[in-house]
Amino acid sequence: MLNHGRVDTQTASLVAEEPLSIRIQGNPYAVIMRTPGEEISHVAGFCLSEGIVDSPDDFASLAVCDESNPNVVTATLKASRRACIPEHMERRGYISQTSCGICGKEVVSELYQTIESVPDGVALAWAKVRTCLDGLSANQPIREETRGAHAAAIFGSDYQLLSVAEDVGRHNALDKAIGKLFLAHTLDQAAFLLLSSRISYEMVQKAARARIPIILAKSRPTSLAVDLANRLNLTLACPGNKSGLLVFCGEHRFID
Repeated sequence: MLNHGRVDTQTASLVAEEPLSIRIQGNPYAVIMRTPGEEISHVAGFCLSEGIVDSPDDFASLAVCDESNPNVVTATLKASRRACIPEHMERRGYISQTSCGICGKEVVSELYQTIESVPDGVALAWAKVRTCLDGLSANQPIREETRGAHAAAIFGSDYQLLSVAEDVGRHNALDKAIGKLFLAHTLDQAAFLLLSSRISYEMVQKAARARIPIILAKSRPTSLAVDLANRLNLTLACPGNKSGLLVFCGEHRFID
């Protein structure tokens, strides 16, 4: 470490980053740079986000190809599901070079893919949600050690933590957190999502596919994320001055 002209030798922990190859029906579908761990949940969440599956029951199997090498995961779909998504079956693999889930879209028109709008229903006390966001760092042990990981945390309507994940890629962290609940058939309990990073349009897509109506993040969303969230009836917010919230859309879901 350099400090006021002095050079000191120190040991610093670094977040791990390795490629994960996702195969659908045995064929290459995507290669994602991610932090190793929770591969099955990661791929389950990814498949939900991509529209490959709508339910855990759409999988005939989901497994690591080789127990000694968790960097390749194969998802096999039931015949009934394959018949519903022929366009996915024809897709050629792509490489994600930005540690994200659904970046590198082949066609710009896929930006506004067909996703059902999220219903209203949820009404939460904004101050309690803000308190959960302020405490997100307590659920980030990898970041605490390496200063190099993003986090995604999902809470229920009772403000209790349901799922949390960390990864070098913010998209991956969200896929992992969603995938855990998805495979446990408890995703319907999710009320709001907290992100350590900004909200981009891909994060809105993932939340909408998971039917999570509220997203809060440490940073402000992109303009494209707000446009998409408006279309899909999601609520986006981030910290405002002092203890308040900046709400960019969907303010009807917050109560005093």
